[in-house]
Amino acid sequence: MGLAYGEQVFPGCASPHPLPNFHLPCWKTVRAFQHAFSTNDCSRNVYIKKNGFTLHRNPIAQSTDGARTKIGFSEGRHAWEVWWEGPLGTVAVIGIATKRAPMQCQGYVALLGSDDQSWGWNLVDNNLLHNGEVNGSFPQCNNAPKYQIGERIRVILDMEDKTLAFERGYEFLGVAFRGLPKACLYPAVSAVYGNTEVTLVYLGKPLDG
Repeated sequence: MGLAYGEQVFPGCASPHPLPNFHLPCWKTVRAFQHAFSTNDCSRNVYIKKNGFTLHRNPIAQSTDGARTKIGFSEGRHAWEVWWEGPLGTVAVIGIATKRAPMQCQGYVALLGSDDQSWGWNLVDNNLLHNGEVNGSFPQCNNAPKYQIGERIRVILDMEDKTLAFERGYEFLGVAFRGLPKACLYPAVSAVYGNTEVTLVYLGKPLDG
């Protein structure tokens, strides 16, 4: 028997995990599922796989497609991990968005960060994006390494300090955005490559140190 939440059934702790090579206690898995991608708040060109955590982008030409999570945050500190399980293409952006930010547009563009309702980091060229403008490169170091498929990026949203930061592995990359608005902000991604997949897992309050 497994622990059921909605239509999703999570196996017992000793059973296979719905996400290969990613292990959380049962209660954290259920919490992560509550914070996973929303099937009702994403581009029509993507679908959420049966595991509940992975987005699959259909091979639609000249379209950029995104998804938001089910739950957004207006207070507290929160962390989640995101990783690409297929090619990035020309644009692959992770970040946050309000409910007003679009999740689909024509062409291959950096959808997250294309207006004042979203903030994103393009993993392809390491640019930070907001309000349709490039806000510099990230991380701020010489010859920053390019993202590798399968590499997990930890996103840290601090609604008390109004900042968004990123980690790669055990390395803190720094604060990417400051002065975030007092609004409800949702973890989000946008992708352009056909049949690529992106997984997002909510972790809870970040651990300091």
